[in-house]
Amino acid sequence: MLTNKTKAKLKAGESVLGCFMRHGDPGLAETLGYMGWDFLLHDGEHSPLSVRECEQLARISEITGCTAVVRVPSNMPWMIGQVFDTGILGVQVPMVNSGAEALLSARAAKYHPLGTRGLATTRAARYGQILPFSIAEQVASANAETMLVAQVETPAAIEDLPAILDVPEIDVIFIGPSDLSLSLGFPGELDHPVVQRAFAEIIAAVTRRDDKALGILVPTVEAALEWQAKGARYIMVVMEAILGPAVRGFLKTARRR
Repeated sequence: MLTNKTKAKLKAGESVLGCFMRHGDPGLAETLGYMGWDFLLHDGEHSPLSVRECEQLARISEITGCTAVVRVPSNMPWMIGQVFDTGILGVQVPMVNSGAEALLSARAAKYHPLGTRGLATTRAARYGQILPFSIAEQVASANAETMLVAQVETPAAIEDLPAILDVPEIDVIFIGPSDLSLSLGFPGELDHPVVQRAFAEIIAAVTRRDDKALGILVPTVEAALEWQAKGARYIMVVMEAILGPAVRGFLKTARRR
């Protein structure tokens, strides 16, 4: 298995920047991958991302050197294992609301003795064709290089955050700002005092840990800098948040003549 450069940076205490993609197009992923992002987040929760597309996106990741992370639709062990079998190096799990749910995702992501992921010579194992092939080495490599991101986005998750943090196989605690504000009763009101207090509680709990990185989705570069100052190290922006202003700015300027 290839080295997970994004995970390595996080473990070294560095920050990583990613682009959030709603589209499974490999050409678009390849183009973005060459631009210098640390990782691309391919959304399978709110977008129709197939396992076949995950295979192609894993191949693109290997070509460009940009880590591919897939957000699965739900915290289902078979979904997590299937995505990792395609060669994807990172899985992001939505709505992790308790330590028990965090442990469920961790066990699905890792082979024995760390978890219960099923063993097969899939694409992630190069179909067993890189000889001499060692199953023991494949298991050890996969357990070391696969990255797991848990989304915290409900009051229940915040309440049980200490237990979630105690699951060692989770690398990143990701704040889902939209769903968190919705679950708190203030949809989209990220500056509301109740939402801000929830942010502050998560930030304090995660940043005091050396073994976990804090993650967040930001709308602008200014917001990225603000969250970096708060301790976030796994930071992503939606592709359209960058593309939209750039295109509109170009058209506005070019149409003046």
